[in-house]
Amino acid sequence: MVNTDTGTDSGWDGRGNRGGRGPHVTRNTPGARPAEAIPGRRAAAPDRGVSVPDRGLAAPDHGVSAPDRRVARPGRHVAAVSLVALAALATGCEPGTATGAQAAPTPARPTQAAAPSPSPTAPATEDAKPRTAPPPSPSASTAAPAPAPDPTTVRPAAPEPSTPPPPRVLMRTGSESDRVRELQARLRQIGHFGRTPTGYYGSVTADAVRSFQAKRALPVTGSTDEVTWQRLRAMTRVPTAAELRPPTERPVAAPDERCLKGRVLCISKNSRTLAWMIDGKVVSAMDVRFGSEYTPTREGVFEVFWKSRDHVSTLYDTPMPYALFFSGGQAVHYSADFAANGYGGASHGCVNVRDKKKVAALFDQVRTGDKVVVYW
Repeated sequence: MVNTDTGTDSGWDGRGNRGGRGPHVTRNTPGARPAEAIPGRRAAAPDRGVSVPDRGLAAPDHGVSAPDRRVARPGRHVAAVSLVALAALATGCEPGTATGAQAAPTPARPTQAAAPSPSPTAPATEDAKPRTAPPPSPSASTAAPAPAPDPTTVRPAAPEPSTPPPPRVLMRTGSESDRVRELQARLRQIGHFGRTPTGYYGSVTADAVRSFQAKRALPVTGSTDEVTWQRLRAMTRVPTAAELRPPTERPVAAPDERCLKGRVLCISKNSRTLAWMIDGKVVSAMDVRFGSEYTPTREGVFEVFWKSRDHVSTLYDTPMPYALFFSGGQAVHYSADFAANGYGGASHGCVNVRDKKKVAALFDQVRTGDKVVVYW
């Protein structure tokens, strides 16, 4: 080959042999590049009957600086470079180890199963996730069994409400008050009480209350509870003063002629009344009862010889308050039994009064020596 720059024979015979001349230095001609140093070209492998597989090596980066152009080493150096490249291809060296070559990315080896890709219709944002999980479908196979109740925490069932207590009793046998008098007056308005109100709750009043309760379908007790009292008040009017305190249960009898003069206790067995009269005028009147047939009350004209406010019978050991004695042991006095039982009983010969207030007032007005007339 003739070097055009020098016009001399370089000694290159194309087979890698050089002539017997010494090394030849070429000029550093611009644009002249040795064939083996051109990037992107493979070195030609010698023809040895071996096929070199193409590994798809990436081309070196063109940004790599070109080899030094000042010294060209054709001949043996070029052949040595070719042999080194061939050996690298034969042994499988990675091209990334070469200076200036870009390393090809190593394929990642799968280490675990890839996660399924999200549905194309579901948004990839957090807001698209359901805020609450849908309730599981009730089925026998998935429903969890109900936990057994803890015997230590189970509370006993609340007791069923018992029968409500009976209404409060306002008046009963033995009561004595103005309200009892009003009760008696109201019962008398509708025909259940046939006596003059006395203010004392006795057997007659209890029987009248039972009669009223039975007719109104109320519990028949004989005592006046709140329900009985309200029902009676709704059916009657407020009693007048004359209804609350009439002079007697029955009309006062025409006075005996012996009663028309002076201060006289005029007592009629026929009408069962006592009239306190002064000079023929009735000052007060009250109901009375007499002794039984075995202990009758004496009849005639007598005088009051002794007054005893809190007397107690020495024969029968019974109270005799406001006693006005007129004949032996017989006297006009208050009787609790008469107030309670009415005419169902009898005295031991005394004249019983059942209105305590009236007999108390009488006791204060009557004087010793006043006349007493008992008659039919």
